[in-house]
Amino acid sequence: MAASGISGDEPLGDAPPRRGLRLLAVSYFALIALLILFGVVVVMFGDPRTGEPTVHLVLAQRPQVAVKTPAPPVPPPPAAAPVTGEPALPPAIVPSTINQAVYAGRALVADPALIESTDNGPLPKIAADGTPPMRAYAAPALDEGKPRIAIVISGLGISAKMTAAALASLPPQVTLAFAPYAGDVQRWVAEARREGHEVLLEVPMEPFDFPDSDPGPHTLRSGVGEDANTERLVWSLTRFTGYTGVTNLLGGRFLSDSDSLEPVLTYLSRRGLLFFDNGAANRSAAPDVAARTGTSFAQATLTIDKIQTAMEIDRQLSELENTARAHGSASGAGFIYPVTVERVAQWAQGLPGRGFVLVPASAIVLPKK
Repeated sequence: MAASGISGDEPLGDAPPRRGLRLLAVSYFALIALLILFGVVVVMFGDPRTGEPTVHLVLAQRPQVAVKTPAPPVPPPPAAAPVTGEPALPPAIVPSTINQAVYAGRALVADPALIESTDNGPLPKIAADGTPPMRAYAAPALDEGKPRIAIVISGLGISAKMTAAALASLPPQVTLAFAPYAGDVQRWVAEARREGHEVLLEVPMEPFDFPDSDPGPHTLRSGVGEDANTERLVWSLTRFTGYTGVTNLLGGRFLSDSDSLEPVLTYLSRRGLLFFDNGAANRSAAPDVAARTGTSFAQATLTIDKIQTAMEIDRQLSELENTARAHGSASGAGFIYPVTVERVAQWAQGLPGRGFVLVPASAIVLPKK
């Protein structure tokens, strides 16, 4: 009975959802139509908001402030590379014409009272007051009552590099002998005097194997006559000033010939110069000739570097000490070999502690005052 009013073709509870969907669809299409209509109006009549004030915000980027950071420290320039060539020449302090005394530091290098001017150059002479060059240019020597040893190193003035190295290494009590050939030799002699060294002049003399061994131009030779040798000797003597005397450059044959040697030593004696025989001649006549002519003379006890090794040079220096201890003095001769310079410099450091005093060559010739 209750069910007789219900139709069998319409399901229960289905009518309301269908009505909601239809209403939603109508609303959706109405909104689309409205938007289309608004677009048409804008196209045809323009934007209805045109002319209204508007606000535009321009967002400018904040400028970057440059922050100054401290610059990195500039490194100091690299040290100059050492010069590997020839060293700089010492200053030229001796003029071509010598009118007054010239000193290198405290050491006398040239004195017009001790010079005879010649066409060749300044020739040594004994001063009017009797002062000989060998005394005026002598380096000071200690007098401590100890055995004395003199060392003469020759060959300076030929190689600037080797000469500079010797001056830098050797103690001032070592006597330095300069060859006469280099044009700048006077500069190096003055520098040696400034450093306190006594200086000798090397005079070229004939060796036994001449001309295979040739000391150079103006060599004193046996048998050429007194006048010829004196002329050659004067050439050497006028190359520079500031030396106490002469030593031989080679000279084995010439020193063995007393007839040729005597006029030479006589000339040196009259000029107030000493002669140092470096021992190159095994049969040297120099001791006898010097005694006859009254020439101030010294002879090397031995050559310290006939064999150029440190061990052999040290042995010869030790032998010098033995001779000085036995006789009161001794003298050694060497060449400007690097090994010789190095060993002499090393040896000299300990010499006072062993009871000896190192002196210039003139100190074993000149009488004590």
